[in-house]
Amino acid sequence: MIAASQLTFALGTFSDTDGSPFGGVVIGDRVVSLETLRPQIPALRGQGGSPISILLLLEDWSANFPALRRAAQSLLKDEGKAPVDSKALVPVSQLKIHPPVWLPRQVFCAGANYRKHVIDLIVDQAAGTPPGTSPEERRAQATKLMDDRAAQGAPFIFSKAPSAITGACDPVILPGHARKPDWELELGVIIGRYAHHIRREQALECIAGYTIVNDITDRDLVFRKDIGAIGADWVASKCSPSFMPMGPYLVPAEFVPDPQNLQLMLKLNGEVMQNESTADMIFGVARIVEALSAYVQLWPGDLIATGSPAGNGTHYNRFLKPGDVIEGSITGLGKQRNMCVAEEAEAHASRL
Repeated sequence: MIAASQLTFALGTFSDTDGSPFGGVVIGDRVVSLETLRPQIPALRGQGGSPISILLLLEDWSANFPALRRAAQSLLKDEGKAPVDSKALVPVSQLKIHPPVWLPRQVFCAGANYRKHVIDLIVDQAAGTPPGTSPEERRAQATKLMDDRAAQGAPFIFSKAPSAITGACDPVILPGHARKPDWELELGVIIGRYAHHIRREQALECIAGYTIVNDITDRDLVFRKDIGAIGADWVASKCSPSFMPMGPYLVPAEFVPDPQNLQLMLKLNGEVMQNESTADMIFGVARIVEALSAYVQLWPGDLIATGSPAGNGTHYNRFLKPGDVIEGSITGLGKQRNMCVAEEAEAHASRL
C-alpha cells in the first residue's frame, strides 16, 4: 500500500460531456468525483442529494481533508498498480477544467509584494526620485525603501471581483478599451476555515490549499486623471470577465511544505517573462493572512492572490494582444495555458 505520507492529490471542478460541473479529486492524471466518495466522507453524508462542490467541502475542511486522504488511499491497491475501480477514475484529458473553487465568495489581492519587482518599477519609472538621479542611486534608494517597508510596513491589499475568475485553460478576453493588458502570475491562497484576527503564527493553519492565479491588469486604467490622489481604480483595471485565470487545481496545504519556497514561471508565446521564487515576497503568506484578517472576516473558499514577481509587461513595455498565449506554472501546483482573444470573439470562445 502507498503510505498516507507519500500519497498526494489535488482538488478541482470539472465537467464532462453533459456539461454539469462536479467537484473531483485528482490523483496523478485522473479524476474521481466527490459524489463517488460521498460514502467515505462522513461530513458530507448529511448533505442529501446536493451536489458536492469544492466550496461545500471547504466548509468543514478540518474534518473533510483527513477523510479525503483516506478515500484517496483506498482507491489504490499497491503502488504502481491499477486502481481498485478503474471506472471511478476518469482521465483529466477527457474533462473540461473549471476554476477549482467555483466560485470564491471573496477575492483579495496583495499588491507590490515582491522586492525585486517593486525595485525594478522604481528604477524603470524613476518614481519618487529627484530629476537627475542616476539608475544606480535610484536602485539604492529603492532597496532601502523595501528594507524599511518589510521591517515596519504592512501588506497592501485590495479586492477583485469574483466574476473576473476563469479557468486555467480558458481564453483571456481582451476588452476593446484595454490598451495595456498585463500579466501578473501569482501564488493563490485558499482559506479553509472562518478566520478573524488571526496571528501570523497560526495563519498557515487557516489555509486549505494553494493554486495558481494570473491577476490580469489593464495598466492604462489603474490611475485615473479625474480623481487625483484618491487612488487606483481596481474595478476598471482588473475586474473584466476572464481577468483572473485560476487553477487548474487546489493543492492541499499539507502537500506544500513551504509556500515561501516555490518557483513561479510565466511564458508569453513560449518566452520566459517571469521566473522568480516566492522567497522574494516582501510579506509572506502568513503575514498577509494576519494583516487581512485583522480587518476582514475570512470565509472558507476565499481566494488571496499574494502578489506578482518581477517581469510584468510594464517592465518590457510589451502588453497582451489577441493571439498571445500565456502559460503559468508554480512548483507542484500544475500549469495554466490561456489564449488571448479579442472581445468580439467572445461568442466563439468556450466560456463558463
